Amino acid sequence: MQLFVDDLTVIDFSYLCKQRGIVGESWIVDVLLEGSLNDQSMVLDFAVVKKQIKAIIDDAIDHKLLLPMQEKALAIAESLHQPDHQTIDFLSERASYHLQSPCCAFAQLDCLTITEHEVTKHLTAIIMAELPSNVQGLILTLRPENIVSDYYHYTHGLKLHDGNCQRIAHGHRSKIQILLDGKRNAELEKLWCKRWQDIYIASEADRISAAEVELSLKAKEYLTPDHQYFSYTAPQGRFDIAVESKVLDVVDCDSTVELLADFILRQIKAPNSLWQTQVAGKKITVIAYEGVAKGAIVNG
Repeated sequence: MQLFVDDLTVIDFSYLCKQRGIVGESWIVDVLLEGSLNDQSMVLDFAVVKKQIKAIIDDAIDHKLLLPMQEKALAIAESLHQPDHQTIDFLSERASYHLQSPCCAFAQLDCLTITEHEVTKHLTAIIMAELPSNVQGLILTLRPENIVSDYYHYTHGLKLHDGNCQRIAHGHRSKIQILLDGKRNAELEKLWCKRWQDIYIASEADRISAAEVELSLKAKEYLTPDHQYFSYTAPQGRFDIAVESKVLDVVDCDSTVELLADFILRQIKAPNSLWQTQVAGKKITVIAYEGVAKGAIVNG
């Protein structure tokens, strides 16, 4: 007997990629269970599937930075600064990244490259260990949203968030809609997606100096004048990151989707913007998404 739940949840996370650096991602999760009927004539109660399995997935992957532990460009160590924290040094082909976060902000996968297959294998093992004995099989399907327009991958952290969004390196794969007088403008959308492709978004208020940042001793070997430093303390602990300018966009606000939508609108409307002539005198609407099927709308 098989039991299925499509669109069980969406996992929003970031992962380390040798070629692209830190990549924000959003995957939809479908679940198929195989097993015999229990004493309730069920393979598993839908309420258990929706609550327990979702909770396991969220705890294992959601809003974390996924680490491919077989990648030689990655170094992970216990923090010398904070208890129950770890430091990460990652040298990608695009840029180098250096972090300190509470241990719960990272997920270690025994693989060379983070892929849908590897994450599926990782999650399947964790979930199966928690299921009742009548459930003999589990098929997870992790899939990106089907987006026919342009989209971008971004990574960020929200220091004011009480939940897991506070983690300084989690991310999303997001589409955007920009309308001029009610009509979508594909050119503006494409340009913005190019600007934020595989980007790290930091808040100016979280900027600190090189002398204040807490990183590994190894990080000192790779830090350059091009690195910028950001840190904050949130309920889960202290978070630090060093990012090179070429993979960074620093905003003058927190990076909630509401404020990012407003930031995009203000950038488009700015007198010296690339789009000044194109948008002059027109009503602008920005529909910014945070991952799948959620976001914010701002008009100006």
